[in-house]
Amino acid sequence: MNVKIASAQYDISFLENWANYQRKTERWVKEAVENGAKILLFPEYNSMELASLFSENVYSSLSLSLVEMQSVHGAFLNLFQGLAQEYQCVIQAGSFPIQISESVYHNRAYLFMPNGEIDFQDKMMMTRFENEQWLISAGNELKTFDTDFGRIAINICYDSEFPLLARKQVEMGANLILVPSCTDTVAGFHRVKIGCQARALENQCYVTQAALVGEASWSPAVDVNVGSAGIYTPVDYGFPDNGILASGEFNKPQWVYAEIDLQNCEKVRAEGQVFNYRDWDLHASKV
Repeated sequence: MNVKIASAQYDISFLENWANYQRKTERWVKEAVENGAKILLFPEYNSMELASLFSENVYSSLSLSLVEMQSVHGAFLNLFQGLAQEYQCVIQAGSFPIQISESVYHNRAYLFMPNGEIDFQDKMMMTRFENEQWLISAGNELKTFDTDFGRIAINICYDSEFPLLARKQVEMGANLILVPSCTDTVAGFHRVKIGCQARALENQCYVTQAALVGEASWSPAVDVNVGSAGIYTPVDYGFPDNGILASGEFNKPQWVYAEIDLQNCEKVRAEGQVFNYRDWDLHASKV
């Protein structure tokens, strides 16, 4: 079944009030859906622009911004839940730093379904910044999610650079991995992009990356954001020779679109020039 996916190069904003955030979010979702998209992917830490709703002493503090963000968490969920139902689409809404206990936060990527259901994947591998400065902790459960178009999974940014995570999700049936990302250097962007393409190659599946873009000098968490969105594929019969189905203009706010069919993954695994997915266990037995 063909489905159009939209991956965001989403620009971070200073919002000042909730109404501005709601209008911006509705505008992005409406644009993607009007262009035929049924699966929408936003980038990691896109929700941090919500810190601008609070006073300067809050949004300029790593710790205080996390605390105050919890007060809009419910509204964040309600907004995306309503949009997924209204437009009958699947929305991966980037990530939100959610408070688990008094001193524990997880970087959580929510998935909103057309029927109103909400699920999530927590980030498993934390960067040095998250661990050492922001004190955000890793999650402990890998998931997959059933949709009308096939089973999908989420790797949050740095997670995509570790092959065993995606491998487990693919073995659980996922043929599309969504990668919301947030990188502050060109090198960081390419690390995630290379990881995404490697996961698509070795698992013979689709991997889609979204990127946060723009500067937010007011925020110590997401002050510089660079990258582009991309939709990556196996490198084999029926797919692009370079494994890139679509990519955006670097650092430009925009949606990047592509038509995909998750059933093609099963076909290439059975009839491809090579059998990366099947030969995983064979290669593992040799090391």
